[in-house]
Amino acid sequence: MPHVSTKFDRPDPALVEQLSKYSSATIHEAQGRLGALSSSIKPVDHTMSLCGPAFTVRCAPRDNIMLQVAIAHARPGDVIVVSAGEYAEAGSFGDVLANACVAKGLGGLVTDTGVRDTLELRELGFPVFSHSVSIKGTVKETVGPIAQPVLIGGELVRPGDVVRGDADGVVVVRREDAADVVGKSQDRVDAEAAYIEAYRSGRSVIEVSNLAEVLAAKGLVIDE
Repeated sequence: MPHVSTKFDRPDPALVEQLSKYSSATIHEAQGRLGALSSSIKPVDHTMSLCGPAFTVRCAPRDNIMLQVAIAHARPGDVIVVSAGEYAEAGSFGDVLANACVAKGLGGLVTDTGVRDTLELRELGFPVFSHSVSIKGTVKETVGPIAQPVLIGGELVRPGDVVRGDADGVVVVRREDAADVVGKSQDRVDAEAAYIEAYRSGRSVIEVSNLAEVLAAKGLVIDE
């Protein structure tokens, strides 16, 4: 089996665009509270947002040689997803590689290891989601697989799955489920809009959420 495999199915770009309109939390809830990566993986800046097909790579801890190979072979719009053993004490990605990603039109980077040059990354605006920030350098020694399923943040991510990241975190959507999740996400947005309108009209959260009977069954006593 080759180390680098670039032949995998990517989702319909129209579905990726539609998913990008929903928050990571909305998508997570809409697909049955599935797909959320560990809360330790956060954006370098809260304004950063990404949504695109996963281009997966597995790196040895404190080693970014295969990350660079992945950047070289990824396609425009792809999100590089790096599994590197949740090793926090390594700055495996910084402004130089980010500029390489921007030049190729890549959609972002999600990694379970560290990054650095965060000020420059913010100024550049390339979406980066990482497990940590570390100034410690990396080596370039270990060859590993690209475009194979990887485990990151407690979730299995396959090449071609849709990765959505925003200020709150990162969620993965199976490529074959993307259309269904779009519909369910819109249903959730519509339901939440109805809740907000009900609150504004003066109804209580207990009434809107139908909690009265639930609370009574649990024995809640309120001294009014």
